[in-house]
Amino acid sequence: MTSLSLAWLVLLGVGSPFLLFAVLGGASLLNRPLRERWTGFLAAGSMTLSCAVLLTGLIIAGATRTGPRLLSFGAWSASHEGGVAIEFLVDRASLGFAALAAAIAGVVSAFSYRYLHREPGYNRYFILLSLFVSGMLLVALAGNVEVLFVGWELVGLSSALLVGFFHDRPAAVANALRVFSVYRVSDAAMLSAAVLLRHVAGTDSLSLLFGAARATTAGLSSANATMIAVLLIVAVAGKSALLPFSGWLPRAMEGPTPSSAVYYGSLSIHAGCFLLLRSAPLLMHAPAARVLAGVLGLVTAAFAGLATRVQSDVKSSLAYASLTQVGLIVVEIALGWNRLAFVHLAGHACFRLLQFLSAPNVLHDLHGMEETLSERSPKSVGVEVLLPQRWRRRLFLFALERGFLDSVLDRLVVNPFTATARRLTNLDAWLCGAVLPVERMLAPQAVREQDE
Repeated sequence: MTSLSLAWLVLLGVGSPFLLFAVLGGASLLNRPLRERWTGFLAAGSMTLSCAVLLTGLIIAGATRTGPRLLSFGAWSASHEGGVAIEFLVDRASLGFAALAAAIAGVVSAFSYRYLHREPGYNRYFILLSLFVSGMLLVALAGNVEVLFVGWELVGLSSALLVGFFHDRPAAVANALRVFSVYRVSDAAMLSAAVLLRHVAGTDSLSLLFGAARATTAGLSSANATMIAVLLIVAVAGKSALLPFSGWLPRAMEGPTPSSAVYYGSLSIHAGCFLLLRSAPLLMHAPAARVLAGVLGLVTAAFAGLATRVQSDVKSSLAYASLTQVGLIVVEIALGWNRLAFVHLAGHACFRLLQFLSAPNVLHDLHGMEETLSERSPKSVGVEVLLPQRWRRRLFLFALERGFLDSVLDRLVVNPFTATARRLTNLDAWLCGAVLPVERMLAPQAVREQDE
């Protein structure tokens, strides 16, 4: 009876944001968008319902004190034996993170209702927000790789679209394309890990990765576990802006402030950390991957700590401050401090949510605080004063230029991605009957620059 009630609660909690997406999206497709009042009311109600039922499920799971449960809702495809099932792996960690995601989305929905009042893309914003929350809940509760990958893609797609929310601004569109390009690397690594898991283990169940350590050792060899763990770390690095993918994070601040709060302050940037936390049994079986995760987290925290000290706008400063804590959370996971990492993740998500939502007032409050405390406390002295003058200048330039990562990402990720997309667009136009010069198909960038 408890399993049945828990299954219905989980289904209702995940289905509520999907239903909101269907209602708002269907009304927009019919060119009958709902009024702002109804959109805000439905969004807040949907997130509140999702949070309430997931919290109830968390209480039930905690009261019964049973282990992880795999909830399956049947096969939805007959393309191969067994089909593709919608499965949720439910335990206190997954339910807790899912409830946290729904609660934060509810707060952001209430804030956005007035913040985006009379904005032309008001309904579009809430459609993307509901899509994002649906993806986060799938990532939190995924029981097989299909559900995890769908949720992972929904989070990435909605994130990129909200970065380019103000599509009349060239900078917003360019930065959205940059974010989307980096996410392609993360998604490719995630897909490779899923395919490798299916190949070496013969199953798509995530209980092999997220379950007890004995299940991992029984199903995977050390080499296979290390390969899958490294691919997961690459996927997490792209989604959570760990080095060397940190350059896209400040550029993602082009979206509305509420979307920056829920994406890059609270939830999206922590999605990779939560996935790494769930994969802790796999990391315990792959020491090399644990070392890699720890080094990446430590280097990212140090880099972000330097970069946040020289940012000229408050949102970029908060973004790098968030990245500093994300790096430390990854280090905690690599060290095996899983409970501390989960508490750190939840507390930091709530704290950054408050900071991002109050970003317009942060500078005013900070200046007032400095004026109040200036006569009572000595000025802080950074460790950089211990370095020689020339090294201080180099360190300042390195932090100011954000580690020169933009040029690296442009050359290795963004430019190849956009060039391939242009060639595919020209090929599609040619196949559809539009005659294009051969030079334009082979070198669209050079031809465009010559035309300009």
